Amino acid sequence: MTDTPPDRLSTNPRSPHFDMDVLQRGIGIRFKDRVRTDVEEYCISEGWIRVAAGKTRDRHGQPLTIKLSGPVEAWFENAAESDGEREGI
Repeated sequence: MTDTPPDRLSTNPRSPHFDMDVLQRGIGIRFKDRVRTDVEEYCISEGWIRVAAGKTRDRHGQPLTIKLSGPVEAWFENAAESDGEREGI
């Protein structure tokens, strides 16, 4: 794995931008100079994030989201593991 997070990532398994391996590693998001922990999806190159709009749900039970525009910065919270070594051994 690389140390650069993907340009676009989603936490929804139905999305084509969903990647469980990347999400398990942990992604930190800074949006407009504020660290956000409630991000459902982001795109760095287009400069937007999607966050849940309260507790409202659509007819399929998925949370309704709103799109916020602005500068987005992403980073991995956990370091990548090497192929030959595992932590804790």
